[in-house]
Amino acid sequence: MANPKHSKHEQEADEETPATTATESEEQAANPMEDESPEGLRAQRDEYLARWQRAQADFQNLRRRSSEDVESAVRRTMMPLLDGLLIVMDHLDMALSAPVESEEAKNLAIGVRMTRDQFLRSLNTEGVEAIEETGEFDPTLHEAVATVDSPGAEPGSIVETVRRGYRWRGQVLRHAHVKVARSAAGEE
Repeated sequence: MANPKHSKHEQEADEETPATTATESEEQAANPMEDESPEGLRAQRDEYLARWQRAQADFQNLRRRSSEDVESAVRRTMMPLLDGLLIVMDHLDMALSAPVESEEAKNLAIGVRMTRDQFLRSLNTEGVEAIEETGEFDPTLHEAVATVDSPGAEPGSIVETVRRGYRWRGQVLRHAHVKVARSAAGEE
């Protein structure tokens, strides 16, 4: 029981002191980072620096992943739209390849050409660019739809483009469909 000579307030202070002292010593033992010696302070500084560097690296990784996720979402959204727009471009090209004889048809062809050119400029503004249709066949850019004999062409070179191909932001949006020169008889 409590000592009758002490007031109630003094009794409460006496009871809390040993518990508080024990708790503080347990915290110091559990947290060696609070060592006040120069070596302890250096260790604490090094630990904080390492934590900060890890947090910085984690933040940079998060920023990079977020940027990649946004870019991927934009690609997934835009690719079908651009594919559909390229079909419209194909139809405009087919309209322009039709024979034009009457004055009315010539005026219509001029309007279609202007529409096609503006459409192509808009696609170029968004980063869509045509794939080269001449030179060597490149399977990453072209799709061979036929091989043909072409005496004046180098074997493996593009002879004719059947369907124009396009790239968008460095990736192939649609492969160019081309006819490729066949190697001469007797050559591999």
